[in-house]
This record gives sequence, structure tokens and C-alpha cells, in this order.
Amino acid sequence: MTLKEYFADKKRGAKADFAASMGITRTWLSLIISGRVVPSANLTIEIHRATRGKVSRETLRPDLFGRVK
Repeated sequence: MTLKEYFADKKRGAKADFAASMGITRTWLSLIISGRVVPSANLTIEIHRATRGKVSRETLRPDLFGRVK
């Protein structure tokens, strides 16, 4: 699941609350959701934890957490 999909059914203000809990701005979260910026490895792990694994590390950073073939 992507972050965009994760927030699709959330209430108004959920992104702002989520961003605050991650210690980032709402704008930075929007840039991550849109794919215009890539979250750091640490932020990727925190997002994975905060979404209870619904947004996987592999989805956010396949370059770091992708499966080895």
C-alpha cells in the first residue's frame, strides 16, 4: 500500500496529524506522498511503524529495503 492509498479513507486533518507525529511538515509529507521527494531511511522506518506495516518500507524505499533477488 502506498501512502496515498493509506490516507484515502482517513478523516480530514489526518495528514497534518501524521506529519506532526513524524516531526515533519505537512508539505514535506505531501511531497513524499506525491513521489517528488524520497524519505530518509529513518523516516521510512518510522512511517512503516506508524502505519502498523500497512505502508511497507519496500514501497517507500525499494532502493534500500527491496527484496534481494
